[in-house]
Amino acid sequence: MAKKNELDPEMAALIAWCTEVEGFLVAGGATLKQAQEHIEEEIDWFTDLFIDGMTPQQAANEALSD
Repeated sequence: MAKKNELDPEMAALIAWCTEVEGFLVAGGATLKQAQEHIEEEIDWFTDLFIDGMTPQQAANEALSD
């Protein structure tokens, strides 16, 4: 039985992926706060991109092109 504070592997991978996306958003001109807020606001969209196999850089490029 998993401990309450442990993340399942998929959730941990998604969080790590989003952290990488955040870095690319900042490199593309967003502030860290803007990048974090955007990911939080659009988490369903980013989750879909993660599931579809998009790289963090591709996801950030998609987000920056909107």
